[in-house]
Amino acid sequence: MHRCASSDHPHCTHWVLPGETQCAHGHAQPQDRPAAGAASAAADAFETPSYDMIRELRSARGNGAAVRAAVPAPRPHLHVSGYDPRAAGGRHAVKLELRGMPPEAPAEMALLLQSDLLADSGARMAFRRGPGGDWRPLFIEFSSRGREHGQYRIDAEVHAQAFAGDAARAWAATLVLLVPRPDATLGDIHQTFLSTHKNVRIHADDGAITRLQGLAQGPAAGGTLDIDVRARNASIAQLDFAAFRGDNGGGKVSLALPTLAWDEDLVEIDLPAAPSAHPCPASSACLVQTEPDAGFPRHLRLFALDECVLGRFEMAHAEADLLLQHHGEHGPDAGGLTRRLSGRHAVIRATRHGFEIEDVSRYGLLLDGVWPGKHKPVPLRLGLRIDLTASIRGVVTLVVTALLDHALVLHRVDAGGAAECFMLLVPERRPAPPGVEGSGALTLPRAAAMPLLFHRDGGFWHLDQASGRETPLTPASALERLAGFHGRVRFTARPRPEDAHEGERRRTIAAAALNA
Repeated sequence: MHRCASSDHPHCTHWVLPGETQCAHGHAQPQDRPAAGAASAAADAFETPSYDMIRELRSARGNGAAVRAAVPAPRPHLHVSGYDPRAAGGRHAVKLELRGMPPEAPAEMALLLQSDLLADSGARMAFRRGPGGDWRPLFIEFSSRGREHGQYRIDAEVHAQAFAGDAARAWAATLVLLVPRPDATLGDIHQTFLSTHKNVRIHADDGAITRLQGLAQGPAAGGTLDIDVRARNASIAQLDFAAFRGDNGGGKVSLALPTLAWDEDLVEIDLPAAPSAHPCPASSACLVQTEPDAGFPRHLRLFALDECVLGRFEMAHAEADLLLQHHGEHGPDAGGLTRRLSGRHAVIRATRHGFEIEDVSRYGLLLDGVWPGKHKPVPLRLGLRIDLTASIRGVVTLVVTALLDHALVLHRVDAGGAAECFMLLVPERRPAPPGVEGSGALTLPRAAAMPLLFHRDGGFWHLDQASGRETPLTPASALERLAGFHGRVRFTARPRPEDAHEGERRRTIAAAALNA
């Protein structure tokens, strides 16, 4: 109920029921009655039962909570400010502020920046949160001296290592900065800048077109006039200061041109799942056969490198990855013909179309009896014969015995054939399943019985083709139980385990000589 609301009879005190069109004296009531003020609400409270009032209060409280819950959460974004493109050819300092991050975010967030404009591209910085919850801003500095004019992209990523007990999270944003011509006007700069940014704030507020002119009255009276022009959302501010100067050029105008500021939304990105750690990570290793046979020499040396360098064996300060030495009638000979091998003799690398070899040596190499030329990569094919060197035959001779999509096998066909062979694997690549393009394996009978190995998660694995089971290779693995292994085989995470024993033997002899 409410009192009579007739404007013609303001002193009428009769009560009117909701929905009635007139009071007891016949005074017409307005149909669109305004919301009751504090006084009428207090009067209505006397007529409302207590349980109804409690119910209304509870309902209002629930609606308020719903309204609060409906308020959208702040969006994570980077606020970029302080950029003045008029400083063409000089140094710039841009301020980055992290805003809108959830309150449960960690107290430190890493920032990674990549750009051709930054001298220290790829450097790692960190946003740190203060006691009040605000993030301390960061500054990026660069010089546009000698830079080609135009737009430069800065890719920014914000990383949180531990986020409220969950996995790591990351956000990404792309900033576009304009490096203008040295003779560009401020209007040209603003036009180019506004055409690439839709949400632009030039140091403040008030959009649309603003024109300020006819200011002769203020300066004529001898007063001081301070003008703060704020423009936003592609707005234009036009100021006419001709009236300040007057006909005789008097009057002083101090103009503070603004810098550019804008927001860049941070879009959350999915981080790749962390690979499971290999129990024995290694990029080179060796399988030692206790009882070597014709198909499996004593040492199968494994390499998982993007580029594998073949070169001369040196006990210390070797330059190559795959070390070779000449084998004579009595075994390996570290001197003699081995000295004809260069420290970096050849490079074998994996490409999109297979493996290739490149001669980088002093003495050359022969591929099926032909010198390919220095620094000229040649694709490897099955059965290709590789002679090191070109000047003296028989120092080291290798044959390509297997070509797979992920691996290359080289067997020695000289006096060192029973001592070692080599398997070069593409890092972090699993063998292609049968039937997939590129999964065909080309092997010679000498390598057909060898186990199928590959490299992943930083270590070496064995793949059973029949069951599809993958087994990591470690020194504790029982390799004789795996397919392709015959007899007792042990794994070591060193490509030349015999060199460790030789070095220990030499140290023992030297110590005995000193003590004698």
